[in-house]
Amino acid sequence: MSTTKVAVIGSGNIGTDLMIKVLRLSTTLEMGAMVGIDPASDGLARAARLGVPVVSDGVDGLIAMDGFADIAIVFDATSAKAHVANAAKLAPYGKKLIDLTPAAIGPYVVPPVNLEEHLAADVDNLNMVTCGGQATIPMVAAISAVTPVPYAEIVASIASKSAGPGTRANIDEFTETTAAAIEAVGGARKGKAVIVLNPAEPPLIMRDTVLCLIGDADHDAIRESVRQMAERVRDYVPGYRLKQEVQFTPVPEGEPVHTLMTDAGTRVTTKVTVFLEVEGAAHYLPAYAGNLDIMTSAALRTAEAVAARLVRVPAQVAR
Repeated sequence: MSTTKVAVIGSGNIGTDLMIKVLRLSTTLEMGAMVGIDPASDGLARAARLGVPVVSDGVDGLIAMDGFADIAIVFDATSAKAHVANAAKLAPYGKKLIDLTPAAIGPYVVPPVNLEEHLAADVDNLNMVTCGGQATIPMVAAISAVTPVPYAEIVASIASKSAGPGTRANIDEFTETTAAAIEAVGGARKGKAVIVLNPAEPPLIMRDTVLCLIGDADHDAIRESVRQMAERVRDYVPGYRLKQEVQFTPVPEGEPVHTLMTDAGTRVTTKVTVFLEVEGAAHYLPAYAGNLDIMTSAALRTAEAVAARLVRVPAQVAR
């Protein structure tokens, strides 16, 4: 079977875990380069030991390396600010970019919700939202598939040890990007996102809470939609699971949220709460770092789908 060459920019935790997933799990992708800016980083050292071509002077070095023309897909696991610069430098070369930062230059992608839509549109830059977005937006989408959702709020609680410099530098972008994607991808009329860095020892597995306000709706249909969506996510993130049954709580008369209206004019009557846990696969990172694992797993799933499409497209179109 022919493989599609990929490069990973960013030799930190996310980039290194992604590299190992490509090497260990994918039958259609091949590592063409591991790119960083610190020659002494563990990610570049590990890549060299695994026989992956290493570039230690960033995206400029990637563009200049022998074999760059053979690389079709580039993952960016740096930071939102860095991705803006990297995307601009790579733009003339016709690569497909998969952005694991909150830069959101391209459209938001959550694989079980809207990946096929963006593949059909042949988008060149696909944004993977955030770890909290990848975990929770499928649930918002599952609920909004059954009934209008005037408001959705998510809280992502991750182990402090799993939040590296890139994650910490992107906290503002995390909340803004996730909230926007809750609306654009999840289908909520208004979205809000909160991230909590939990310093507990031993570190806790990623936990997520999804809260949606709805009007009158079929609760059994919502439960089934949520269950099916959880199965679709678990297909590529085995550690993804519902912690308990979906909760439905009546909104008492007189509460401010009671006045929220959907576009269809349905009054809010019920709060729906979904509790999630995401355990990592421990390919490179500890199992508690489910927040990073769901990002790299979603990016891998997206890249494999992009690669499958490139194989079917004539070379002059795929560039």
